[in-house]
Amino acid sequence: MNAEVLHGSCHCGAVRFEVRTAPTPASRCNCSLCRRKGALMSPPFAAAELTIKTGEADLTLYQFNTQVAKHYFCKHCGIYPFHQTRKDPRLWRVNLGCIDGVDVYALEAGINDGASLSVVEDA
Repeated sequence: MNAEVLHGSCHCGAVRFEVRTAPTPASRCNCSLCRRKGALMSPPFAAAELTIKTGEADLTLYQFNTQVAKHYFCKHCGIYPFHQTRKDPRLWRVNLGCIDGVDVYALEAGINDGASLSVVEDA
């Protein structure tokens, strides 16, 4: 699928963003955080392709294990809209469940082996 401008937000609408990426191939990650949050992620894209339209101050950062990946959450509703990847910190992924008009239940998804990148057991 070709890259297109997608619009998205967290659940409460405090954080709104645009991203230029294709929604597929979608993937899930098997690291300890992603297994728990269960998000379906976009393909990786360059940081310049993401624009936070409103609510940057409403985001909170969570990092764990090697402290390389940066997972952002809305501090009001707790939804994860996007993250900077650990495998290549120049790349980002967006939570497709936050994208307007995307039916995440209609998309097939591959699995990323994030668990093998951990330096701490079960992280």
